Amino acid sequence: MTNLTGKIAIVTGASRSKGIGAAICRSLASAGADICFTHWTSFDEFSGTGADKDFPQKLCDELQNTGVRAFGKELDLSEEASSTRLMDLVQEMLGSPSILVNNATYEAPSNFRTLDKTILDKHYQVNNSGTLMLTMEFARRYEKAFPDSRHGRIINLVSKGPDSNNLAYIATKGMLIGITEPLSVGLAPIGITVNSIDPGPTDSGWINDEIRNHLLPLFPTGRIGKPEDAARLIKFLASEESGWITGQLIKSEGGFIGK
Repeated sequence: MTNLTGKIAIVTGASRSKGIGAAICRSLASAGADICFTHWTSFDEFSGTGADKDFPQKLCDELQNTGVRAFGKELDLSEEASSTRLMDLVQEMLGSPSILVNNATYEAPSNFRTLDKTILDKHYQVNNSGTLMLTMEFARRYEKAFPDSRHGRIINLVSKGPDSNNLAYIATKGMLIGITEPLSVGLAPIGITVNSIDPGPTDSGWINDEIRNHLLPLFPTGRIGKPEDAARLIKFLASEESGWITGQLIKSEGGFIGK
């Protein structure tokens, strides 16, 4: 059984009860990790994915009821000082974190007719610039806090595929795939592993009946992915048992035969 007791984890992008971020928080907490999660309710309202302004507090209460320390923080990763503010707050509230799960994302449909610099910049600011600056701040502070440790973990949620109506999203998520291997080489000497997970299509609240009927035949296992599927893998990658796995893109998508 995975044991993360005494570990402190940051999970970005946990705004919805059915989301992957919430499932990750629950999974890590079930193994004993203390949790700081970020949420961005205004984005969920904008994107139409089912914003629940009360959910962050509900999630916080749920996690604390398992016996771990937990708190949530509204955070827009596109703001320049967001990574420093978040890391300062985690240090104050919980201590020095050793696990970072980059799950937060910005996504808005775009194709070759609609994609412009404004749309691309919005994706870049969250999915790339904000995520990477948080990652760098996490790594620099980890190096100081744990000079003799080999148990630092950075896990990115990424995406790919031929969806021609999601150009900006797939392009910026692809950048995280590209940086995973070189970053893992750079952080290995200070004891941090870096991996990315592609969970494939996941029923996290956005799949309607039409989409479900289209996707289901593409899953040879007979079901669509659930948030808990990705969360279980992340719990393993956050553990000490995963220490020899780094620089990898892991497709955790149930044999999905779509591209």
